[in-house]
Parts: sequence; C-alpha cells; structure tokens
Amino acid sequence: MRNLRSIGIAAGLALSVSVPALNAFASEPTVPPVPATFPAEGKIKYVARDSILEFKALPAYHEPDWVTEKYVKAGKLPPVKDRLPKEPLVFKTGNMPDGIGVYGDTMRHVIGGRPEGWNYGAGQTQGWGGIDIGLSECLTRTAPLFQVEAKDTEPLPNLAKSWDWSADGHKLTMHLIEGAKWSDGVPFNADDVMFYWDDEVMDPNVSPLNGATQETFGVGTTLKKIDDYTVEWTFKDAFPKQHLYAMAYGTFCPGPSHILKPQHPKYSKNTYDQFKNAFPPEYMNIPVMGAWVPVEYRADDIIVMRRNPYYWKVDEKGNQLPYLNELHYKLSTWADRDVQAVAGAGDFSNLEQPENFVASLKRAAEPNAPARLAFGPRLIGYNLRLNFSANGWGNPDERGQAIRELNRNEDFRKAVTMALDRKALGDSLVKGPFTAIYPGGLSSGTSFYDRKSTVYYPFDLEGAKAELAKAGLKDTDGDGFVNFPAGTAGGKNVEIVMLVNNDYTTDKSLAEGVVAQMEKLGLRIVLNGLNGTQRDATQYSGRFDWLIRRNEQELTSVVQNTVQLAPVGPKTSWDHRAPESGEVDLMPFEKDLVDIVNKFVSSADNNQRASLMRDFQKISTEHVYNIGLTEYPGALIINKRFSNIPQGTPIFMFNWAEDSIIRERVFVAADKQAKYELFPEELPGKPGDKGPM
Repeated sequence: MRNLRSIGIAAGLALSVSVPALNAFASEPTVPPVPATFPAEGKIKYVARDSILEFKALPAYHEPDWVTEKYVKAGKLPPVKDRLPKEPLVFKTGNMPDGIGVYGDTMRHVIGGRPEGWNYGAGQTQGWGGIDIGLSECLTRTAPLFQVEAKDTEPLPNLAKSWDWSADGHKLTMHLIEGAKWSDGVPFNADDVMFYWDDEVMDPNVSPLNGATQETFGVGTTLKKIDDYTVEWTFKDAFPKQHLYAMAYGTFCPGPSHILKPQHPKYSKNTYDQFKNAFPPEYMNIPVMGAWVPVEYRADDIIVMRRNPYYWKVDEKGNQLPYLNELHYKLSTWADRDVQAVAGAGDFSNLEQPENFVASLKRAAEPNAPARLAFGPRLIGYNLRLNFSANGWGNPDERGQAIRELNRNEDFRKAVTMALDRKALGDSLVKGPFTAIYPGGLSSGTSFYDRKSTVYYPFDLEGAKAELAKAGLKDTDGDGFVNFPAGTAGGKNVEIVMLVNNDYTTDKSLAEGVVAQMEKLGLRIVLNGLNGTQRDATQYSGRFDWLIRRNEQELTSVVQNTVQLAPVGPKTSWDHRAPESGEVDLMPFEKDLVDIVNKFVSSADNNQRASLMRDFQKISTEHVYNIGLTEYPGALIINKRFSNIPQGTPIFMFNWAEDSIIRERVFVAADKQAKYELFPEELPGKPGDKGPM
C-alpha cells in the first residue's frame, strides 16, 4: 500500500506542473566562491606517524610521590610497576611540544550538557565536553592524526597494540595490550571487547551512544575471541583498512564487562531500560580505562574526575600518566564555556559558536589575557538534512510521507538550495572573514576537498520558485505558501517540521534564518527544537522531515565514519535509513554514492581514494544530497599555564580537541600550578562508592 501511495503522490506532483514553470529560468550551477582568508589561523606542524608513541617495557616506573607514600606504602595499592602492563604505551618525548612534564594541578572545563549516566555503550551521554574522552579508551586512536600528513595517515594503536592481516585480506587479527587493568584493578582483556560487540553493538535492543552497528564495521562483519588478548575480525571485503578508523573513539570503546554484564538482560532479569539506567550520574567510581575516573557529581553544579592509578600509559622516563591529577566539569551552558575560558575562570574551550568570536579575539589580544586563542581550518559546517526514506522508516503519516516524496524530488531540492542566501546566514552569526559559502558535501578544510568538483547553485529566489513549480508546487489558496496537489495530504499547505538542537545558539540562529528564507520561497517550516539527547533519539528513530546538523567526522576527516557518507547499510546514513524490512530505497544517484563509498573503504591506494572523493563530491553536490548552510573555523581556547599543546590543533577533525591535544601528557610547570584540586592526594574508590578512596 505504501508503494502505491508513493506512486500516487509522485503522479499528482507531476500532473500539476505548468508549462511556463518548466521553461522558467534558473541560475546556472557553478563552483563556490573562494573563502576569505583570516590572519588568526594557526598552522599545523606535521610529524611522522611513528614519532608519536610505541609499546615497550622500561627499566623503571614512577608516579606522584603522594601516591607512593599514602597508598602504596600503606598497602592500599600495589607498586606502580605491578599496576602497569608488560609493555605500556609510551609517548615519545620528541613529539611532546614541551617535553617531559611534572605532576599536579587541574584542568577546569565548563560544559552545557548534563550526564544521563555512565553506560555509554547502552546509549547514555556523560554530558560531553570531553568527559567520555577522559574515561574511555578505544581499540585504535585517531585524534592525534591531525598532525600526520595524509599519505602517512593510519589509526594509531591503543587498546589494540598491533594487528595483522591474513594473506587474502579478509581476516584481521588484533593483539590487545597485555596486563592492562581497569581503574578498579580488574584485568582488561578480550572479554570486555566481546561484551561490547556481542551484547551492545550486535544486540538490536541496545543503542550505543555513538550509533555503532554491525554495518559501521562493514556489512556482514564478524568478531570472535581467540584468547584473552587476541580477537579476530572477518570482513566480506579484502583489506578494508578503513574500518580501523571506526574502531577509534567513539565507535569501539568497550566498557567494563565485569560491571556491565551482570546488569544486561541476557544475563539477568533486568529489562533493557533497567540495564541502560543501572549506572546513573550518582554512581561514582565507575571502572574506566581512561586517565581519569568520576569521583564526584553534584547535579547542575560539577563533575570531578581524579587520576586513574592503573592507567597504562607512560612517558619515556617511565612516569605513569596522566600528569594532571584532576579534571573539573562545571555544569553550565556551552556559551558560558567560552566566556569562562577567555576570562580565566575555566581552562579550556572549543570556540565553536561564531557569535563569540569577536569578543574572544579582543580579550585574548590583551597583554594580561589568561588564555591563548588559535583558529584552525574551516571544519565546522552546518547542513540541512532531508529525510529520504519513503518506505517506512519512522512510520510517517500522510503529510510526512508526502514531504519525503518531495525530498526525493531533485527539482524540489534545487529550489531549497537556491532559496538559501548563505552569505546572509553566515553574517547573521558573525561579521568578518570567518564564515564561507558552503554548498554541502565535504568540508573545505579536509584534505579530500576539491573546489572544482563542488557544484554550487547560487542564491536566486526567482529561479528557486521556478524549480518549486517544476516540482509541482504552487500556492492554490493565495496565502503565500505553496500547497500539496489536490489529492495529496488534503491539498493543504506544504508544512515541513525541521528538527534542531536547542543546546546551541548557532543551531537555533541558523534554524530561524532558514525558516525566514524558506517563507520567502513559499514553504512553511515548523521548528522542533529539542536538547541534544532528545534530538538524537528523534533523529535515529526517523521522526523528522528535515533537520539541521553540524558536520560530523565523515565530512571533515572523511577517513573516519566514512560509511555515514551514504546509506551503504540499513543504518549507516544520518538521514536515509531502512525500516524494519531492512531495505533502503536508494535513489539512482545514491547507488553511485554507495558504490563510491564502498570502493573508498576497500582501497589502500591514496590516489584512487582522492579521485573517488572528487567523484563523490561532484555527484553529491550536483544532486543536492545534503544542503550546506555555512562553514567556519573553530578556535582552541586554553589557559596559558598549560604545556604540551600541539601547534595548530583543530577543535574538531578526527575527534574533538580534548582528545587531539592528548590530555594525559598535558602538564602545568611547577611554578605555574594553581591550587584548584578539590580532592588533593585522593584516588578513586570502589565502584559505586560515593567520593574518592
């Protein structure tokens, strides 16, 4: 019935097209204008990939004196050498901008999110802002790769210290780090990896926060345990090295199975909701593999994290990391994060809200400014995503189904993109050379971007109206808004519900701009503003017509989460997923995009990969696959007392800057340290205990 109804709607739309509309003039597509330069852009210093880290045993190991005196000598902890793995991960001194660090001090973060709980693998947010990055470790690591040239780029080892491919390239054997322990002293091993895979990724009733599914790692991919420190992947394609990127944050970061497994419905009488909510924000000292453990939570006030005494990474002198004893996360707003970082009341911010650019630059330029500020490339982009699923994802009603048919109409998409005055949208956020025309597709800051392969339909409101008429839409009741054809959705006004994240001023400002500009085109847009968690749940369930979304890693780094570029599987796309039938109703050009993405994922030839992305960019932008709104650079704001901050760190490329700067090796010189620690000389307690040890 749904397919018949879809055919009927499409026929109705086609029959209502007038001859004059078919012959209407529209602006010719071109390439986007060259963005303006801005002097504050930081330059990345490139290094060799193998200069960052290695795994090896060292002659001796060290820790803060207070840990030895208060915990080891008192019998509360084993000696540091017994808490480390056989061969810890060693950060090389040559890659540290300021060299070997010293222990002490706190990094104070301010965030706008609120934690739901600590069950990341079951879909709970910890509040963002780097909390999950501080407590999670993943099989591979990609964030530091911003400083590695494209020809040398491959994920860094992490929990998986090495891997080997079979001769035919269909099997990948991963060797896990041996002897590493969770923050409560329980050994980490392949059981933790397999619990995450079998009981979270592969369980259809569990939705990891990052959206990881089997297809994230390749359609038909399997994983099995060989022994306590070895797992084996089996892929349908040969040598799909691309999937190594999907094994980094945040799509393959296993949780503590010894804590999680007893709460899972497969091994208990719990429901899935009970499993998801078994570790609320008040549950302290959750075992982690990361450098810091949550030890204090005060609702709407603060989260405090203390150093992990079992952390498995060291510097070349054998000093157990991290150098920083404590992390703070003040629970406020995202806009306040920028304000406090610039003022010195906070220590770190990813300046991503362009409304704060000018004031932040002025303050940072003052001689007594506590923080330094450096912009990166234009990697923050916003696009308009249209729900392309016409065969049932999200169970749309008649109006929603009709909107999806329109979304799949190329004339309609061209009308929308041509009706967007992108310069006005950018200027509404910040004046100056920061924002740039972004038609959609890959971000201009990525190394795979090719301007000549990017198709741009310039702002032309009259031409847009002509395209709308070609799509079969006209204002039949004279109220200024176009109507559905008679027999479709009751012939009512075309009303589109647009999903937007209410947590960010930028998102809301762009949404309001789109509403105003679409009104001039004759489309009525109704905003559905939700907070980030609600927005994600609504999006993942397919309950939207349009949504405004900030560009994710597939459009910025390209090599990470690449499968999200197109619906290569039933759940890989942000805006075109399959209903319960498992079938994605691909449009003809989408089939080409899927083919390109699959070839890119399976190719190890850098020249071929670059060529494939040029093809992707041309097809994607020519057919208006996602509709770009604006793009701009972000800036890293960090207090001047911190050392070991890599030059030119982007706030977001392979991951957020909290991970890119490698916080576990960040330190504060002894003469610059401040007394901000709330729990000095304290270590995490037992899981579930309130407060530290």
